Amino acid sequence: MAHPPIICIVEDDTSVREALARLLRGYGFEVEAFPGPTEVLRCLEAGALHCTVLVLDIHLGEMSGFDLHERLIKMGLSIPTIFMTGCGDASHRERVSQLGATAYLVKPFEDAALIGAIAEAVQKH
Repeated sequence: MAHPPIICIVEDDTSVREALARLLRGYGFEVEAFPGPTEVLRCLEAGALHCTVLVLDIHLGEMSGFDLHERLIKMGLSIPTIFMTGCGDASHRERVSQLGATAYLVKPFEDAALIGAIAEAVQKH
């Protein structure tokens, strides 16, 4: 692989965001980590968002992960997405399925589940 995939993490919990970034860098991925949707959109507007796979928390406060995902789609971006949440429920699982996301992970999840989902998403990309 000439360039490692770039994984964009959007997670408002600093400790979770940093832990995921460390984990993924340890597996050889390039990582861009964002505390929320506003930073992702700002980066996108500046032409600086390069993302192979999006690891997106559903509950972000200012704008949900679902809202951000919809905005990206409306902008013409189709980025393989892995949704994650700390409180999974059937309605979220159904919505993730309807969106065609690569995976739906409920925190805490095993490292292998995330790495496997990323591998699947990279393959689709």
